[in-house]
Amino acid sequence: MILFWSSVAASAVAVVGCAYLLMAAILLRSLARNRAAANPAVAPPVTFLRPLYGDEPGLFDNLRSFCVQDYRGDIQIVFGVQRPDDDAIATVERLRGALPGRDLDLVIETKTHGLNRKVSSLVNMAPRIRHDVVVVADSDIRADPSHLSRVIAALEEPGVSAVTCLYYGVALTGIWARLGALFINAQFMPSVVVGVALGLARPCFGSTLAFRRATLVAIGGFQPFADCLADDYAMGQALRAQAGKVAIPPFAVAHVCTQASFGQLWRQQLRWARTIRSIDPVGYTGSVLGHPLPWALLAALVGAGSTAVLPATAVAVVAIACRMAVLRQVERTYAIPAQSYWLVPACDLLSFAVFVVSFLRWEVSWRGHRFRMEAGAWTADRGTRS
Repeated sequence: MILFWSSVAASAVAVVGCAYLLMAAILLRSLARNRAAANPAVAPPVTFLRPLYGDEPGLFDNLRSFCVQDYRGDIQIVFGVQRPDDDAIATVERLRGALPGRDLDLVIETKTHGLNRKVSSLVNMAPRIRHDVVVVADSDIRADPSHLSRVIAALEEPGVSAVTCLYYGVALTGIWARLGALFINAQFMPSVVVGVALGLARPCFGSTLAFRRATLVAIGGFQPFADCLADDYAMGQALRAQAGKVAIPPFAVAHVCTQASFGQLWRQQLRWARTIRSIDPVGYTGSVLGHPLPWALLAALVGAGSTAVLPATAVAVVAIACRMAVLRQVERTYAIPAQSYWLVPACDLLSFAVFVVSFLRWEVSWRGHRFRMEAGAWTADRGTRS
């Protein structure tokens, strides 16, 4: 009887998870009907900041996408690296050659300002900012030509102090990159959409963060975030506290997934999971309900040999269908290429494994360095590299 009722309880959790996925699909569909217009009333000059680290796959196309924006205002793009031998320098020079006449600047500065090397680069790049609107974007982000116009239109809305953007995954290489894209499109994006709609999440993403220069000065520049592993979230919190609303308009940019091995995928997902857990431990723990397939399979396993196994198996099938429905809606909402639906069950199970393991330790790996949480703050593990 204990196993029977345990199976029933696990099935009930899975059913709640299926309802959660259906709600995400409905909310995503509503976003598709409320696309932001790409016609801002004004087109102020803009400075893009793009911190770089190495010549990652697809980097040239990622950077080029921000250089060919359909925007009538002036655009300055500042790239930043921290090593004079960084391979990304050659990519920037190639970009300069391919797009002569563009306002492309490169900062090579070895000085570090804290644990977060990306923020250190931003601190080093800040003196080169010439315009009153600043947009920060990670190196693995690729945008369509209307992106900047849409961002500026959102930034010009009354009461908005900053704009951040959702992102979808685009696989560039192999099966592990496809799984990485599925993690974003079928797991991460729906959870953010639901969290924002219910007022349970106030995210800020490195995919795009746009604000006015005066606002950056008001929050103390980039320096206060130099020791934050979740720098995007911390900056968003500061922007809200100092200046007001951080808008998330109903469009997205592409996050280019380039994982070449299971190890790369695992370390990245574990870093994201533990970072989110450090930001919002209660909400992250509650996200256990967003994994209906593992709960349904657990119910079938525990209920084996009893009348509970058939309903649990049926719930497992429904859970897969609901996840696919969400993924299909993401495709429609953001007009992205067809996804690898046959990998959905594997993605769900791997995501649940990451969720469970994320509670076991506090170490994360990022850009060849390891960090651990100590006394509520991330610190560098200087004795190891990965």
